[in-house]
Amino acid sequence: MDNIINCKGLNCPEPVINTKKYFDSISQGEGTVIVDNEVAKNNIIKFAKNNNYLSEIVKMENELYYIKVVKEVENTKDKNLLNDGYTILVTTDKLGEGSEELGKILMKSYFYAVSENDKLPTNIIFLNSGVFLTTEGSEVLDILEAMSKKGVAISSCGTCLDFYNLKDKLKLGEISNMYFIVEKISNSSKVIKL
Repeated sequence: MDNIINCKGLNCPEPVINTKKYFDSISQGEGTVIVDNEVAKNNIIKFAKNNNYLSEIVKMENELYYIKVVKEVENTKDKNLLNDGYTILVTTDKLGEGSEELGKILMKSYFYAVSENDKLPTNIIFLNSGVFLTTEGSEVLDILEAMSKKGVAISSCGTCLDFYNLKDKLKLGEISNMYFIVEKISNSSKVIKL
């Protein structure tokens, strides 16, 4: 196979960054990305989709995924243009300092108020203990689900879900990685951090 992008043994977000570097260096063409875990495989496929590249898994062998990615023509999308939406970056499962119980009540109230606002965020990204809000037992799941149905992109940090052993308890949104989180924040007109 020609144009191999060997990402075996690399941690998130390195496989995506290495793949991006390769495709940024060519105006069109293809490459085969080799990864050794399902999360990296999913992130490469998501990267390809987000950049309008074609992708397919061409081989699975010895717990390795071989993903063919094709960049047909130079992407003319101006990556410096900001979207007209905003992003909420949620880094905790409580709002404010002080009482934990009050903080959880305030967080639920905050998301309810956001969901009733005329201008919804484009993205809501959950990091660190914020991922508890997108997993089993969260008191804001119904509110977040309603916003998701209205087009709000909900994503949770995969490393954070792993750290808290919550990946199998994720109930809403997609599992993301730091590369995509940085990209979404960079392309937002405004970021609100909780």
